[in-house]
Amino acid sequence: MAEHRQSKKRRYIAWGAAGAVVVAGGGIAAQQSMAATAWPAQKTFTGRAFDACTAPSTAAMKAWHTGFYGAAAVYIGGKNRGCAQPNLTASWVKSVNSIGWKLIPIYVGAQPPCQTGSNPEKMTAANAASLGVTDATDAVAKASALGMKAGSPVYLDMEPYDITNKACNDAVLTYVRSFSKTLRAKTYRSGYYGFSSSSAKAIATATNKTDLPGNLWYALWDKQNTTTADWPWGSTQYTDHSRGHQYMVNSKESRGGYTITVDRDAWDAPVAIVG
Repeated sequence: MAEHRQSKKRRYIAWGAAGAVVVAGGGIAAQQSMAATAWPAQKTFTGRAFDACTAPSTAAMKAWHTGFYGAAAVYIGGKNRGCAQPNLTASWVKSVNSIGWKLIPIYVGAQPPCQTGSNPEKMTAANAASLGVTDATDAVAKASALGMKAGSPVYLDMEPYDITNKACNDAVLTYVRSFSKTLRAKTYRSGYYGFSSSSAKAIATATNKTDLPGNLWYALWDKQNTTTADWPWGSTQYTDHSRGHQYMVNSKESRGGYTITVDRDAWDAPVAIVG
């Protein structure tokens, strides 16, 4: 996801710097505060995934289905989404699902008020709660239109920011709680992508866990294909198939005659329910 939501150039200037599928229950139901009887069973993928700024063509996805990767992250919406998605349609989702791919929906929502850059949508302290509702409602509509059914996760993308800035961090947490609560009210699971040094850390270390996402996808570019050995926080957090780890970025790879620049992810968390 190095170039997935913001341009790669802006992101790097700013910061300088195949598995098994199992069907589980609610997945950390205590964190998600949802009645197990009201929810479709969680669909979990455990293995290696990739994310690319633009969803590849169906032909490329077929060529890439070699067993090395088993899941692919796709950017379903958000005003800060960085790339056009000419391939990402309900037909594409159905086709790649039939090939055997599991899909990870990402939504690039509002970004922090203290974040550098000129994102089209930034939250403020005043609108964080209402914007969370609006964006989550849009995320569910986008996922549903693509054929990703109720019970699927949506991973909210939050880029790095100064979490020591209390006013900024409070606004982010308000937005994230509102987004997550709205997703769950619409029977979609709540996920979150962020950086282990900042945006993910803010969620993992928050004292008040109310309405925070139940699945955490952390960016830590250490090239370790694991969701456990380098997990930065308490060992009891985000267990029960609730972790993703982006461990390598900007990997230019060729398979079956198709070359794609991807970010690599170790995955043990919910994926979309399709078909």
